Amino acid sequence: MRVLIQLRPSPDLVAAVADPGQTATTADVADGLPGVELDAAFVPVALPRPVPAADGDPLSLNQPLDFSLAAEDASVLVRGTISDDELASRVTLLPALRPDVAGIFADPVIESTPTCGGDPPVGDWRDVERLLNVAGLHAEGLDGAGVALAVLDTGVNAAHTARQLGRGVTLDADRCWSPPGVPGKPGEFEVDHGTMCAFDSLIAAPHASLIDIPLLLSTRPGGSALDGLLSDAVAAFAHLRTVLDAQPAESRALVVSNSWGSFSPEWDFPVGHPGNYSDNAAHPFNLMVAALDRAGADVLFAAGNCGQECADGRCAYPNRPIVGANSHPKALSIGGIDVNGERVGYSSQGPGRLTARKPDICAYTHFLGSKAFGDDAPDSGTSAATPVAAGLVAAVRTHWPAAALSPAQLRALLRRTAEDRSEVGFDYAYGYGIVDPAGIIAALQRRAKSAA
Repeated sequence: MRVLIQLRPSPDLVAAVADPGQTATTADVADGLPGVELDAAFVPVALPRPVPAADGDPLSLNQPLDFSLAAEDASVLVRGTISDDELASRVTLLPALRPDVAGIFADPVIESTPTCGGDPPVGDWRDVERLLNVAGLHAEGLDGAGVALAVLDTGVNAAHTARQLGRGVTLDADRCWSPPGVPGKPGEFEVDHGTMCAFDSLIAAPHASLIDIPLLLSTRPGGSALDGLLSDAVAAFAHLRTVLDAQPAESRALVVSNSWGSFSPEWDFPVGHPGNYSDNAAHPFNLMVAALDRAGADVLFAAGNCGQECADGRCAYPNRPIVGANSHPKALSIGGIDVNGERVGYSSQGPGRLTARKPDICAYTHFLGSKAFGDDAPDSGTSAATPVAAGLVAAVRTHWPAAALSPAQLRALLRRTAEDRSEVGFDYAYGYGIVDPAGIIAALQRRAKSAA
């Protein structure tokens, strides 16, 4: 089984790993672990330590957390493999044999979330553009200009995206990132799932700067061409933290679109095990999500395609299929509707595992758009709905950076303004409802007037 191993080496090694200007290797921080085949290709990642926020209420059980990368606080993650027949014993023995081993966590396979079934598209991307009130957004100057929009997927083909949109695409090549061993240049990958996601994100935010992160092109023994490992997502989020920290605090704006997730408990430790991912807020990747949110990023995840009416064939969780970071309280979990406002049958229903009230909101999918899979094939799945929503968030960020509207405040605004599809407010099919750009614009106008 592939695992992430959390180490607490000497402070100088922690500092070297945390410093983006230095490159520490696995051999530098772990000189061999009994019964573990360490992955030398994986660059160690610094894991910030959650600490109570200075502005928090020490008497509150839900006080906000900061995340410290100071050498005396942070730890280091490396990747390795433990034989399945020795897994239980090694997980138990390693921390006892090596006091610098702080934890061993699942490194599950992650995969994109395309649709199941072969239904034709419902409407096209111009319908989505109209329903997102893109004209109204742009009239307010909300077009994504100056906003970094990271697409973590199979890589982007910028030329194809530009042709289908009929306008130029801005790619921030200097801030793109690839897992070790992934060949190709940013913006020049094969037309595939990631190109679909890039296209859909630019419907509402055509002037956003794309950060191409071909997370799902990482290779592993026995893996397919379109899946990766959660450890690569940990490294990608560490990179995005450096991107965010380099932005001026007063204009910080980074939107992170993730149309992927974990489908099967086969790759995970059991629920209740300290190394579990699906239900464990303390898993390193779930901590990275919280840390990136606290630093000012908007993180969006697909709710997944495990809806009761039309579940993807890979869905192996018998219930509550919105797992791990896709159900994180600091992330927006996005369900899917068609352009007629009807939930698509494959959109996963809640409750979520880390947070019950998931999905948060629904956005549009199953429309003719990028033509990434053929001239007549829809952009589908919650994979398409997520970047559609990410583009809307990027549009808002044009004039409302995190310093003016925190990620938590923006999540609350999206939920509050959503078009309710039930009689009781929140429900596990639509979440708080369908994104309502007109309601968002009105709320932002009121907020600006009250701040004047």
